[in-house]
Amino acid sequence: MKPKVAFYWCASCGGCEEAVVDLAEKVLDVVAAVDIVFWPVALDFKRKDVEAMPDGSIAAAFINGAIRTSEQEEMAHLLRRKAQVVIAFGACAQTGGIPGLANLYDRESVLAAVYRESPSTANAEGVLPQPHYPVNGEALELPVFHERVRALNQVIPVDYSIPGCPPTPKLLADAVAALLTGRLPERGAVLAPDKALCEECPRRDSKPEKLAIQQFKRPHETLIETDKCLLAQGLLCLGPATRAGCEARCIQGNMPCTGCFGATSRVRDFGAKALSAIASLTGSNDEAEIVQILENIPDPVGSFYRYSLPVAPLPAKRAPAAE
Repeated sequence: MKPKVAFYWCASCGGCEEAVVDLAEKVLDVVAAVDIVFWPVALDFKRKDVEAMPDGSIAAAFINGAIRTSEQEEMAHLLRRKAQVVIAFGACAQTGGIPGLANLYDRESVLAAVYRESPSTANAEGVLPQPHYPVNGEALELPVFHERVRALNQVIPVDYSIPGCPPTPKLLADAVAALLTGRLPERGAVLAPDKALCEECPRRDSKPEKLAIQQFKRPHETLIETDKCLLAQGLLCLGPATRAGCEARCIQGNMPCTGCFGATSRVRDFGAKALSAIASLTGSNDEAEIVQILENIPDPVGSFYRYSLPVAPLPAKRAPAAE
């Protein structure tokens, strides 16, 4: 019998699901090699189908997206029970991703912004979603919207992670091949090269031996040269702090790295590492000048913790990993 594989989508944009489709004709090889027993975004599977499966009968579950609602948490626990291997697929599952920036606000503020304060919302009575609501003698139920966003390993034990926003089809194909051949590394590993993106950047040779940035610019504020190191052009590129394996796709699109592949194994706090790397490149030793240079970086939290705020070791921000 072919090994059984499951895919599930939690709090994310859907890009990770597209990464599966982006395998193109190679997806036929995957389908031929495995039995996809749960993939609700593409095929008609129900939760009860998974509940009916024996525990441990799924070879691998690829779960993308962070955990924000009770339904997502329940599905994570269900798939953990049914799967021999759980893979956090993509930045949102691995470290919280962009949905994790909502942890800068409390639950009530998020709901108010969406359902009461947005310019396009017509909700004069200020009604908010309720987990339980009676209608004509029936009880309607919605998932509970939790107080904070969590990475997958803060809810269930995770065996492996595939980084990226989204991961590249190559990393997915390599992970499936490793599963099929039993060539998986030690549990807990990130299935991507353990080196900085700068080491495989196509513009590496154009990076000056010593950078001294006098002004940071946003991409829309400058005409970006296509063959020159983006940092040398004053753009906030997080390649020095970011794990390789993305095939430098943003760089090849003439845009700076935003850090979606996260940190290497030698870094505990990606945001702190990125901030330290960028601060070390400022072209001044004068404190006032350094402050002025760094003030050109908008939204420092959103820039340096764009994908990793839920797992950052900041006071009152980080939930413990699941055991």
